[in-house]
Amino acid sequence: MSERVMPGRTDGLITLGAADALWVDLTAGSAVPTASGAFTCSPAHARVGYVLLGGHVVATVRASGGQWSVPEGEVRRAAAELNAVGMDRQDLVRIGPFRVAPRQECDEETRLRWRRRITGELREPGGAERAARREVGRPYHLAGIDWRQMLVEQTRDGTQRTWWLPRAVVRLLDAAEHTETQWVQAARTRRAGATATEPPSHPRRARDADGRQTTSPEGPTASPRPYNAELEGQLYSVLSRKPGTSRRVAGWACAVCRTAPATVLDHCHEHGYVRAPVCQSCNTLERPDHLYSNDIRVANRYTRLFHTDTDDWLRHWHRCPGCRARTTLPLPHLAAWTAHIACRSLRPTHRAPRGRTPCGVLRVSWTGSQNAPRSCLLTVAVDCCPSGEHRVLTRVPYREAVELFRIWLAETAPAVAAAAGPDRVDGLPTQSRPVIADTSGEGLALF
Repeated sequence: MSERVMPGRTDGLITLGAADALWVDLTAGSAVPTASGAFTCSPAHARVGYVLLGGHVVATVRASGGQWSVPEGEVRRAAAELNAVGMDRQDLVRIGPFRVAPRQECDEETRLRWRRRITGELREPGGAERAARREVGRPYHLAGIDWRQMLVEQTRDGTQRTWWLPRAVVRLLDAAEHTETQWVQAARTRRAGATATEPPSHPRRARDADGRQTTSPEGPTASPRPYNAELEGQLYSVLSRKPGTSRRVAGWACAVCRTAPATVLDHCHEHGYVRAPVCQSCNTLERPDHLYSNDIRVANRYTRLFHTDTDDWLRHWHRCPGCRARTTLPLPHLAAWTAHIACRSLRPTHRAPRGRTPCGVLRVSWTGSQNAPRSCLLTVAVDCCPSGEHRVLTRVPYREAVELFRIWLAETAPAVAAAAGPDRVDGLPTQSRPVIADTSGEGLALF
């Protein structure tokens, strides 16, 4: 959008009302819907010194007359960042409800806590219906994003309701929450270390887009640092109980996508080792879609795990010394790989307007466990097949599936295969841990 004079503009600053109008105007063509009232409606409060716009923090400035303003350049910069975000409305992430709510950093100075806000509103009587209607007068934006326009409600078995948002939106809100936490922590540190030469009553100065200085009680924060295997070889059962682990995890960027800030600590459920800090979006993508404790649905998202981004995910899974030494994957992931890759040619197809489409819904189950490989058997089947409601495609012994995976790994990711093998067994637990099936999504924090 071309530069133009904004009403209420003074020395590079614009009033909150003008900022609301500018935000909506600049993001009119964005793939992510935005909301009016980003500066003037809850949860935004100018008096705390900042407003969140997507993953961007815009400092608020109080003039001598008591009126709050914001730098116009910062609003434009936040809008440009949001306009650059692409969104696939079909790529969804479950955000609730869970039997145990996802734990978020409890800091009274941070205001977003978007999962808690959405869950609280949707759990009110008629909350989901109000979200669909977008009732006038109720706050509906988070970090300037109109989340209600993108909320998807699904029902399983006619009783259990689940709520979903596009993955791009989840990443934006996670980034906003992380940025806010870093901003507040930086402000707290500055207040604690304030000296007589810079008393707390004089806010920090920052430059706007035109080069002029504007006053702000807060300041910019550092980006999350890359993860460099600092937690390699540590047991999750020990590390997750250490004080300050959540804050330490929040300081890293996601070890898989390397773009979003990390929010949870991923670990191997079979061997108990920490893999790496990851963002909520990648953690949800990696989580097996359990129907039962020994039965998972192999959905289209496995295309990203085993095709599009397979090298990143294989490196991530093999951060566990147990999986790396045995050159395999945890049993649910190995079962999904067997169904999605090894048995791909066995899945029937049907005619479609643009060629042929795979039949039904792919699923895989198993008997036994990886601790008794001789008796462990994987069963690959198709649900909702026109030739039968449940059609078994094949049964694969566990040991055969492991051998097929090792061959595929050497061809697909030679570097990952070269780093794996039985010569890396030092420090493995004396007793293997059983697979922990998480069917409800509870306990997402540090999962």
